[in-house]
Amino acid sequence: MQHFPIFVALAGRRVVLSGGGEAALAKLRLLLKTEAHLTVFAPTPAPEIATWADTGRLTLIRRAMEPGDATCAVLFYAADEDAAEDARTTRIARADGALCNIVDNLADSQFITPAIVDRDPVTIAIGTEGAAPVLARAIKADLEERLPSSLGTLARIGKGFRKMADALPMGRKRRDFWSDFYFGAGPRALTEGEDQVRDTLNSLLDQHLMAEEKPGHVAFVGAGPGDPELLTLKARKALDTADVVIHDRLISGEILELARREAVMVDAGKEGFGPSMTQEHINALIVEHAQAGAQVVRLKSGDPTIFGRLDEEIDACTEAGVTWHIVPGITAASAAVAEIGQSLTRRQRNASVRFLTGHDMTGFADHDWKTLARTGEVAAIYMGKKAARFIQGRLIMHGADPATPVTVIENASRPDQKVIAATLATLPADLAEAAMSGPALTLYGLAPRAAQAALTSLKQQEFA
Repeated sequence: MQHFPIFVALAGRRVVLSGGGEAALAKLRLLLKTEAHLTVFAPTPAPEIATWADTGRLTLIRRAMEPGDATCAVLFYAADEDAAEDARTTRIARADGALCNIVDNLADSQFITPAIVDRDPVTIAIGTEGAAPVLARAIKADLEERLPSSLGTLARIGKGFRKMADALPMGRKRRDFWSDFYFGAGPRALTEGEDQVRDTLNSLLDQHLMAEEKPGHVAFVGAGPGDPELLTLKARKALDTADVVIHDRLISGEILELARREAVMVDAGKEGFGPSMTQEHINALIVEHAQAGAQVVRLKSGDPTIFGRLDEEIDACTEAGVTWHIVPGITAASAAVAEIGQSLTRRQRNASVRFLTGHDMTGFADHDWKTLARTGEVAAIYMGKKAARFIQGRLIMHGADPATPVTVIENASRPDQKVIAATLATLPADLAEAAMSGPALTLYGLAPRAAQAALTSLKQQEFA
């Protein structure tokens, strides 16, 4: 991020603009929405600028800028649409202490003006750091369509009520009050007029003052394989309302960014075959935060019901009297098989699929390898990289064809995804050569569709 988004207080403060053409008009139409004192320097201003000056909306000085003209200005816009003149006026404004923006010159500007969706006092700013203005305009158009014009009215009335709402304690109780107002009682009351909205605020405040604090609760949420677009709507909602998020090491940064900014983020840090926070410690953290009244999200990679030690955490909550619910997620096997264009089951090939974990070596050794070694069987093996040679030996020992396809997908669904198409015979060597460092899932019995098609074509040529 090269430009840090902030909202500058402009009420009663000075903003200076140099220019009188189309570029100046575009900036002034936006600046006139503020309460700033606007001063425009333009020898030949557009008629609209002159009209705004005549009606007292800005001060117009019909000459070029000179040193000292931007004194005490917070912001300065160079909008003369002439590179030399823009550079000259910017030097003056910087010497006078103003932050400077040169229209259509991102490199030499000290700040940029984003696309804005105006629902005063709600303002949404959209910036692409100059990379894609067309995209910013498209997002703005979409938000303009989605956000009702009444949103600004509700926010204005709510703003005037904030001191009254301070009677509620900081934290969840106050957030619940404002949530009920903006997303429930407020919009309903607005259909009957602004006076009804104010009455509704008063009665709603009384209700929340008398209401008991909500008890803590735990949501066991599946974060999916890593792509934030694969997160379920229910998971997004849980993150948006969480007070505490206790997350696994493998949760992507893009997904963690979706949590409330005020939420407490706890990295549980469990790592296969390496140092990690103990399961008992994680259980205790979940219970501790929930008993303190927090809405806790226990965020697990993939689906929490698959190799996520979910039962131990649920048992800890149940024993402590903490309520909970599960939000399923897309498991890594589903994401991985989609990335190679295959399906986990197929008519006349396999009517079942096995989910195994290479991390639990004790249970792994006791698996029914003879059945899995049969032709056409499919298995999704989680955390199986370090167990590759063991898997190979067990299957071949029980009669599996060494040419059985095996696909390993690292970071499935993420931008840095890597796919290794191997066979049972070459699996350990192929993994060693690939030197994978991220989480990987092994699909036994499946090859990427493109690789499978090429192999089939080759065989057909051999027998032609």
